[in-house]
Amino acid sequence: MNKITRREALTGILAGGVAVLALPKLVGAENNDEGIRADVQGKTPSLTQDEMTAMETALGKKGKYVEAEAVYTVPLPRNDLKITIKGEAVPISFGFGGWVSVKKTMDGKGAVLMSDTVLLQEEVNPLISAAQANGLEVGAIHNHFFYEEPRIFYMHVHGMGDVVSLAKSYAAAIKTTKLFPANQPAASSPPTKTAKEIFDLPALDKIVGSTGAVNGTTYKYTVGRADQRILAMGAEMTANIGLNSWAAFAGSAEAAHIAGDMAMLEPEVNSVIRALRKNNLEVVAVHNHMLGENPRVIFLHYYGRGAASTLAQGFRAALDELGKKNETMKM
Repeated sequence: MNKITRREALTGILAGGVAVLALPKLVGAENNDEGIRADVQGKTPSLTQDEMTAMETALGKKGKYVEAEAVYTVPLPRNDLKITIKGEAVPISFGFGGWVSVKKTMDGKGAVLMSDTVLLQEEVNPLISAAQANGLEVGAIHNHFFYEEPRIFYMHVHGMGDVVSLAKSYAAAIKTTKLFPANQPAASSPPTKTAKEIFDLPALDKIVGSTGAVNGTTYKYTVGRADQRILAMGAEMTANIGLNSWAAFAGSAEAAHIAGDMAMLEPEVNSVIRALRKNNLEVVAVHNHMLGENPRVIFLHYYGRGAASTLAQGFRAALDELGKKNETMKM
C-alpha cells in the first residue's frame, strides 16, 4: 500500500506508479480529510437517475448515459454556425459539436465534469470569466482546424464536486451563450442522403478496424485507449469523457474531408506525426486537453482531403502507432 494525499489523488498524481491497466491497488489515508481511497483496479460508481435528471434539468436537454464507462454526456452542437473549410461548406457534425460529460470519482465521494466548448473568437474570454465565476476551471484553449471560416476555438472546462452542483454551475456559466441548448436554433430538416448512402461504410470499417456512427452526412469513428488507465482529478478518463482518438468523414466518397484527433502518450507523438504526414494528412495542432492527468496525454488534430478510403488508411496508420512505445514511458 502507498499513501497518497487528497490533492495528489485529485490531480491524478499517483505516487510512484504509472496509471495503466496493471496498476496495483493504492489506498489513501484512513477516514480523514487529507486522505482519499483510490482503488484504481475498481469500477467507477454508477450515476443515479436523480443525478442524470439534474444534468438534464439544468441544461434543458437530454443526454446519453454509457453504463460501461459510467459517463453521462449532453451534446452541445453549434447549429447556429455556418462553417466552411477552404471555402467549402462542412456540416456541424464534422467537428463543431461541443459536449459536457460527468462521471463519479473512483472513490464515489465526488464527481468530475469535463466539457469541450466550440467558440467564436469573441466568445472565448467572456466564457472564461463565466466559468471561473461559477467555480469551474479552464484546462485548455486552442484550434482544431486550419482554413475554417469563421475562425473557431475550443475551450476545455472542468470542475469537481457533486453532480447536482456541477450541473447547476455549468448551466449558469453557459446560460447566456450560444452553447446553452435553449439558445440554439431549431434542428434543420434531415438531409436527403446520409453518410450511409454517401460512403461505403463496410469498406471504411474494414480499413479502420472499427465501426463508426452515422450523424447526418458525417461518418465518425471514436476509438478509446483500452491499453491505458488514465486518472485525472480522482476519476478514470475514458472515451466518452474525452479520452479518445477520432476521425470524421464528410463530403463524398471520391472527394472527402477527414478531420480528427489522436490521443497519445508523449513517446507516441512524433511516430503519429510521421504516420499522418506519410499519408498526406495535415497536422493542425498538438496540445493538451486536460490538466493533472497521469500519465500525461497529448492530443493531435489533423485534416485531409481525398478519396475516403485513402484518408481512412491514413487514420489507420496513425492508430497503429498507439501503444507501440508504452514500454518506454518513464514517469
